[in-house]
Amino acid sequence: MARVLVVDDALFMRKMVSDALTKGGHEVIGEAADGAQAVEQFRALSPDVCTLDITMPEKDGLEALRDILVLDPGARVVMCSALGQDAKVIESIKAGARDFVVKPFQPGRVLEAVDKALA
Repeated sequence: MARVLVVDDALFMRKMVSDALTKGGHEVIGEAADGAQAVEQFRALSPDVCTLDITMPEKDGLEALRDILVLDPGARVVMCSALGQDAKVIESIKAGARDFVVKPFQPGRVLEAVDKALA
């Protein structure tokens, strides 16, 4: 079981990801609605894994990913993106994300990505 921080600007997406993780035996220890909140929550909670949306207000997921990796170079981050964001997904993997999930997603794919990040 991992302690997970879920980050997405859409409340319904945070709920879907959280539900999938909880049903998969993980504990959602926090949520954030933008990249700035994500970095603050990561610093405060020290999650085992963070799911991070790419497109968000205030600070996007790529900026948040870079900030999180400065705080913890070993951070396990799974990016979430909409279809058509291939360039940003590739950029996030190069920056240090462990895996990515394309929205709309299947709950099993979220669990698979989190398990990969933990491995």
